[in-house]
Amino acid sequence: YNPTTDTVLSNASCTTNCLAPLAKAVHEEFGIIEGLMTTCHATTATQKTVDGPSGKDWRSGRGASQNIIPASTGAAKAVGKVIPELAGKLTGMSLRVPVPDVSVVDLTIRIEKAASYDEVIAAIKKRADGDLKGILAYTDENVVSQDFLGDVRSSIVDIGAGISLNNNFIKLLSYYDNEAAYSQRVVDLLEFVASKE
Repeated sequence: YNPTTDTVLSNASCTTNCLAPLAKAVHEEFGIIEGLMTTCHATTATQKTVDGPSGKDWRSGRGASQNIIPASTGAAKAVGKVIPELAGKLTGMSLRVPVPDVSVVDLTIRIEKAASYDEVIAAIKKRADGDLKGILAYTDENVVSQDFLGDVRSSIVDIGAGISLNNNFIKLLSYYDNEAAYSQRVVDLLEFVASKE
């Protein structure tokens, strides 16, 4: 960041802030060949309370509290901007679900270096307890989304909810409070910018 030339800054999205540290931890240890991400995302302010017109697309006009609504997201592509070696390797979609807050990323990836699910989790734990502490986290409790309401960590891996098909094909689930955690990252960005001026 250069305060004299960088006049527009982006903190990306709440989903990008969940996906990026998780993808970073896995990629740097095992190498991500490719992956698909789905976020089951809490209702947002732009959604309709009941069915109505939408200038964006037909589905966006459907009632938020009555439906699971497929939607686009640029979160996976945005990860490629902050982790350039993942550019073009991840894409994803959103399912808007009728809950008021807290979302979950489902990341399904193929990895280069073969590893068991437990080995992948061990690598995530190491980073969550190390340089990504406070951003990336994990839990082995039998949690649901509302257990993370107000949590300011951006990506909380649910160890018991992930699975692997084999040692190169892994699914990880990571929760995030799409309001509180994202807001904390905005504060972090502001503090970083202020420290450079």
